[in-house]
Amino acid sequence: MATLHERKTYREKVMQALYEAIEGNRLLGLTGAKLHDDLGVPGEDLAAACTYLAGEGLITVDWGPGNTPSMVTLTHQGIRYMEAEEEGQG
Repeated sequence: MATLHERKTYREKVMQALYEAIEGNRLLGLTGAKLHDDLGVPGEDLAAACTYLAGEGLITVDWGPGNTPSMVTLTHQGIRYMEAEEEGQG
């Protein structure tokens, strides 16, 4: 099981990957398989990160067999969150 630090890191990685992929178009998303492959996050931890972020209203998830994310997209609130993070860093 992932530590708290690892879980937070996985969530941040998912959000950053989605934000970079959508380029301002919230109709775009990433497949769970692409997130898994690109981020190297273990399957159970990716599902847990997606569940958490969806619960926070930051992403939407279409779930596939075995409780695996098949498609993940940022919500409007998720985009605003990432924009605020970007502005805070710059």
